[in-house]
Amino acid sequence: MDYLPIFADIRGKLCLVVGGGEVGKRKAGVLLEAGAKVRLVAPQIDPELSKLPGVEAINARFEAHHLEGVTLVIAATNDRSVNRQVSELARSRNIPVNVVDDPELCSFIMPAILDRSPLMVAFSSGGASPVLTRMMRGKLETVIPQNYSRLAAFAERFRELVKQRVTNPAKRRIFWENALEGVIAETVLTGDENSAEAMLEQMLADEDNIQHGEVYLVGAGPGDPDLLTFRALRLMQKADVVVYDNLVSKPILEMTRRDATRIYVGKKRDDHTLPQEKINELLVRLAKEGKRVLRLKGGTHSYSVAAARR
Repeated sequence: MDYLPIFADIRGKLCLVVGGGEVGKRKAGVLLEAGAKVRLVAPQIDPELSKLPGVEAINARFEAHHLEGVTLVIAATNDRSVNRQVSELARSRNIPVNVVDDPELCSFIMPAILDRSPLMVAFSSGGASPVLTRMMRGKLETVIPQNYSRLAAFAERFRELVKQRVTNPAKRRIFWENALEGVIAETVLTGDENSAEAMLEQMLADEDNIQHGEVYLVGAGPGDPDLLTFRALRLMQKADVVVYDNLVSKPILEMTRRDATRIYVGKKRDDHTLPQEKINELLVRLAKEGKRVLRLKGGTHSYSVAAARR
């Protein structure tokens, strides 16, 4: 990973855009959408852009004093010497700077954005192929419809209530997975939020709807992530605990949730960390604690076992 993907809160912060062409206008627009104030510096600036709320338009060539009070900088001129000057001066002041289409001069890069606010998805190739990045965003445009913004807002609205009522973090995550994958989500997406709210309240009142622990057995196959089934990937992403052995490749293991607990159980010649009977006992014990447990091993198995009441 060459870059750390982060989301910055720039609401009310002053950001500098150097360059008044189409690219500069587009970047200024993105910053304004994120709630920033924009100082736009260029010898020529579109009068319509100058009139926008939150824009400070300066018809001039870039100078060092334009960086005063600035939180973030974007250089978008067609003159690389000017872009380099902006980059060097910003870096000397420890101000994050992006130079459009010139990763060498950037301290951060601007991703392609899929905006389903409050749900946001960002894509980047690290500057290697902006066209490929835009293609990937286009593919996901069809997978994540516009009305998912409504679903994200619904979840945000009830986040604190659910946190108060379902105090166990593992059960709370399962509760939200059930809510956001089932009829409640479909009801929100159709626009009937009143009915969805009533169903959510009923779900909160009924403890049986918060599922108990489960055990998933997933075969890792020959070790190529591309050969995993969609079902296997879904189960791998749901698990709170991953119990794995030496036959599982690192790329496969990296497909599990980053926050999942990983337990190595050996299972290679002369390295049996746990015998099979103990592994089985471990799986059942963890499931009885309310956890979703993934047993990841060589082979092509993929099924789940409800273990809460065993």
